[in-house]
Amino acid sequence: MKLSVAYQGGTRYDILSDRHRIVTDQPVEDGGGDAGMSPVELFVGSVAGCVGYFVGQFCARHDISREGLKVEAEWAMAESPHRVGQIMLAIRLPHRVTPELRDRLLKVAHGCTVHQSLALPINIAIDLNPHSHVGTST
Repeated sequence: MKLSVAYQGGTRYDILSDRHRIVTDQPVEDGGGDAGMSPVELFVGSVAGCVGYFVGQFCARHDISREGLKVEAEWAMAESPHRVGQIMLAIRLPHRVTPELRDRLLKVAHGCTVHQSLALPINIAIDLNPHSHVGTST
């Protein structure tokens, strides 16, 4: 699986996959043009979006309407190193569910792929110009 990020000027970077483009930028108060979500907002949104998808699939399997389903997210930053230190998600489902289904729904929510990717250490490799001969003489 692959995607790329391309500089678009100022503090804007577009994330490109085979079929989609997501604009990221910084808020005006941080020197950006506010053309899109910041990468941190997108990160938190990815967690909330994944939880929403998993909860929605659970609802579909149990004949619970997904109408009105919403996942609200708040986050707090932490330091040393500077990062998102806490994400608080509130699943809003305007339909009653039994206590047993509630517990199962929350277990499914915790099992979403993005959440599980953060629950265990992830290996991130960063390289500069891999397999490139830019700046080298032959």
